[in-house]
Amino acid sequence: LPLYQGGVFLRRIFGKHKQILLFILEQAHSSVERAGLLGGVKLRTLSPDSKRSLRGDTLRAAITEDREKGLIPFYVVATLGTTSSCAFDNLDEIGDVCQDLGVWLHVDAAYAGSAFICPEYRYLMKGIEKADSFNFNPHKWMFVNFDCSAMWLKQPRWIVDAFNVDPLYLKHDQQGSAPDYRHWQIPLGRRFRSLKLWFVLRLYGIENLQKLIRKHIALAHYFEELCIADERFEVVEEVIMGLVCFRLKGDNEINETLLRRINGRGKIHMVPSKIDDCYFLRLAICSRFIEESDVRESWEEIQAAANEVLQ
Repeated sequence: LPLYQGGVFLRRIFGKHKQILLFILEQAHSSVERAGLLGGVKLRTLSPDSKRSLRGDTLRAAITEDREKGLIPFYVVATLGTTSSCAFDNLDEIGDVCQDLGVWLHVDAAYAGSAFICPEYRYLMKGIEKADSFNFNPHKWMFVNFDCSAMWLKQPRWIVDAFNVDPLYLKHDQQGSAPDYRHWQIPLGRRFRSLKLWFVLRLYGIENLQKLIRKHIALAHYFEELCIADERFEVVEEVIMGLVCFRLKGDNEINETLLRRINGRGKIHMVPSKIDDCYFLRLAICSRFIEESDVRESWEEIQAAANEVLQ
């Protein structure tokens, strides 16, 4: 379900029942938490393993525990490419649990989903056939301008039944001949986002899109190598896609100062994150115009800011 509209969906299915439960990973996107607030449901965050991945046994134990408390676990969000560190949940294990226990499995692949057009990265989505819904954002990494979010549903009728209000003045002679998306959402109208996605696919083609994504991931690994070569820095999370999480060796305060200095210099802009009280900086490779020289220039800017901070 579209997470921002999840509240309506949940109320339609469960009415006024308040003891339903939504499961997410600690690093799940804030929109999932917002959906829980809109739906008036309990939200439970689960801890990942050492690789920041949610595992099936953790989920199964949590569902069993909450059912014993009289709660109704109904919805799990698995993330492929978390916002904070681009970590991947173990979708195959999670899918087995959801199928065994009758729980809806939604896959949030907002950023990393675009990379699955490259066959060599599809191992990260093993178990996708067990999902009930899947979402990714072409406006994040498929070079489509904002906003464009693609949604797949195993059983579209679940959403249609939840949103369907069909008064006489909205009926027409062509009903049933094509999907009527006013039954899939809150608004009656819908922006024509598919057209701009179609133009990008026509302009680039699959091979060029694959080439760009592979180039971005290679540049991320290039930046990773630059970080590792400077003994003052450390890479704090595994680099899988186009995101590098790094920091100065030391406490959080010095890294907060480093970020302020980098952004204050006005040449590049970075966004931080924090996991397990470890504050780090995030360099994202995402422009279709980026070259190795841009990565090198960004690294030199980071080094210059680090020199000022450490001095």
